[in-house]
Amino acid sequence: MTVTQAVEAVPGMPGDTAPALMPVDVRQRVSALARTSRLLVACDYDGALSTVDPADRRPLPEALRALRDLADLPGTVCAVISGRPLRDLAALSRLPAEVRLVGAHGTEFDTDVTVDPDHRNADSPSDKAAALELLRDQVEATAILYIGGGEGEEPVFMRLTGADAGVRVGEGPTVASHRVADTPTAAALLSALAAERRFWVFGERPTPIERMSMLSNQGSVALVGPDARLLWFCHPEPDSNAVFAEVLGGRQAGVFAVAPAHGGRPLGQRYLPGTMTVRTRWSRMDVTDYLAHGTPQGRTDLIRVISGVTPATVEFAPRPDFGRAPVRITPQENGLLVEGADFPMALYSPGVEWEIDHDGVSDLARAVVHPRSEQPVVLELRCGTDSLVHGTLPESERQRTSGEHWSRWLDGLTLPDTAQQLAARSALTLRGLCTPSGGVMAAATTSLPEEIGGVRNWDYRYCWLRDGALTVQSLVSLGSTAEAEEFLDWVHRVVDSLPGPEMLRPLYSLRGTNLGPEEVIESLSGYAGSRPVRIGNLADHQVQLDVFGPVVELIEKLSSVRGTLADRDWDLVRSMAEAVARRWHEPDHGIWEERDEPRQRVYSKVMCWVTLDRAVSLARAYGREVDPSWPDLRDGIAAEVLDKGWNEEAQAFTTAYDGTDLDAASLHIGLSGLIDPADERFQATVTAVEAELRSGPTVYRYHRDDGLPGGEGGFHLCTAWLIEAYLLTGRRAEADELFKHLVDCAGPTGLIPEEFDPVTERALGNHPQAYSHLGLIRCAQLLDRL
Repeated sequence: MTVTQAVEAVPGMPGDTAPALMPVDVRQRVSALARTSRLLVACDYDGALSTVDPADRRPLPEALRALRDLADLPGTVCAVISGRPLRDLAALSRLPAEVRLVGAHGTEFDTDVTVDPDHRNADSPSDKAAALELLRDQVEATAILYIGGGEGEEPVFMRLTGADAGVRVGEGPTVASHRVADTPTAAALLSALAAERRFWVFGERPTPIERMSMLSNQGSVALVGPDARLLWFCHPEPDSNAVFAEVLGGRQAGVFAVAPAHGGRPLGQRYLPGTMTVRTRWSRMDVTDYLAHGTPQGRTDLIRVISGVTPATVEFAPRPDFGRAPVRITPQENGLLVEGADFPMALYSPGVEWEIDHDGVSDLARAVVHPRSEQPVVLELRCGTDSLVHGTLPESERQRTSGEHWSRWLDGLTLPDTAQQLAARSALTLRGLCTPSGGVMAAATTSLPEEIGGVRNWDYRYCWLRDGALTVQSLVSLGSTAEAEEFLDWVHRVVDSLPGPEMLRPLYSLRGTNLGPEEVIESLSGYAGSRPVRIGNLADHQVQLDVFGPVVELIEKLSSVRGTLADRDWDLVRSMAEAVARRWHEPDHGIWEERDEPRQRVYSKVMCWVTLDRAVSLARAYGREVDPSWPDLRDGIAAEVLDKGWNEEAQAFTTAYDGTDLDAASLHIGLSGLIDPADERFQATVTAVEAELRSGPTVYRYHRDDGLPGGEGGFHLCTAWLIEAYLLTGRRAEADELFKHLVDCAGPTGLIPEEFDPVTERALGNHPQAYSHLGLIRCAQLLDRL
């Protein structure tokens, strides 16, 4: 909800006390205050809350309601500071107990507040300022809103600093940063603040994560909701700042919505077969969305085609930089020009008549369009250009070309018979996460939560060595090698930029550069109120010693398919092996990137073993010279893992050498071949993981204290690992059962996010997640063979 909408929606405002139009600067400041972590709202009584009639000093009902609503919100404290005695103030105001009262010019408090004796004896109106500071300290406020209109308010306004805001009610000179005309407008201000802060704290009722469909042309990605709202889109890169982030911040983070004017809910959404083109269907209207191929470098065209025989409403409001950049929209002959981003942007929409609304900060364009059965309405969001000239190709040809980019590729794959359609969609999704640089996104989004309302909200739009290697290895297994070749080119460039391979970070930008600092977008409410919203990822500074293994294993699989081992790939294998030789004995943060102390983790040691084991195998298969230290080091790592990784008390290979806690990643001791799956210790580990980490249809990564508050859902990749472990230990029935659950977690268009909560039965985490889709493909292939 915008501030303007909140003011218009204030209920019960009598006609003769209707609020004056709220000034633009006040609306902007309300939006900023609504997004502070701990807000203190304080008001004078007689000048800010009471009725207009001087003979009747009762508070305005609207002001009471707004203060009550604010006080009910987390991280929000409300107070009334008056010159009246506290007893009279309490009787007169009729305010609820949740609102703190301070009387007698700030010397009488209705709660336990330590007041300096000198302050108690003071008689100046400036005591209100001191009382406000005491409340600030007590509630640890990050910002204060103070509204005052009576005598003696100026000293209070003078003490406000930083993110604080003072609002003077009425006429007269003031040092306050803002002013409103009268007490009804002050009440409307409080109501607007309550509405916007409620949204920021709790978020709107969100689109279920698994019901969002991804568009991709490999240079860009976007997410479309089941009602054809554009929920997520970044430019110029998928890991750039968002232009539309409605999924994380509601309408104020960007709107591009199409719906039939007659209302009604969509009848369904699907991908056009074998493509990344999404069609949403209503009665008598369709919306078809895709990202065009063949655009010049640095440009992205997102095309929306409205077809049918009924009028449709369109709302268009880009909000660059996660909604932090003000936007101006200017109608032109063939569409709209957008100003405010750090790149040119236009909406090509010939024949559409637009109305532009301005809320004091940014513009919103609205239109009603009239598609006909023979003439659809075409909207082209063009990022990276301000051109509104007609394209050289008709839209139907662009849609066909974009579809064939995917369908021809898909036709060349060898898909498993098990869950074939879902495996095909998973393959398309994995390819859609591969970018022209060779970098591979771990997921398309940032900050979709691992727990609703929790803080485990991470940015996955970057390229992890591990995730990228596993993603393209999955595509190699289906018969497509181009993505693996491009990824290895990317890895070579990264390694060449380092003093030594042991200096590899776990992740990089999609272009292969270091990430900037992790940042919190304070202005966004988060998915279902789950904050913080983060961009960047501090894990890029962690030590993760498992990353070398998947890269070498990828080279082994790729070489097997093409029948040769390229010289430069062998050089990379040697670099990975040398890195392991130097660092394998160190503790690390592990695959799950825990923001806690490093440990001697079993999975990381297993992957170090994989690095050397596959390096030795490659050398023998392709006549390369083996470093004489590798076989002994490989065997030494295996011996240590078998000795120190096994825990008699837990009867399992545990997370690390120093505890009894379990981790699903430790299943790799058998999945990798370090130990024979028939070994009793591996079978006992499978049983222990099943008992402790499986919850019905899903498998958790771990249940230990990892140094972060809150929890998370089951992890789909861990579910896939347990399915594989079941198969390797002869438990086919359990594998079939758990695989069915994994299939059921896919959304209506076949996409799978990161996690699943078996209690609430809702999807969690970033979406779509490469791990989840490659896990499904792997299990389907194994179920075909075993």
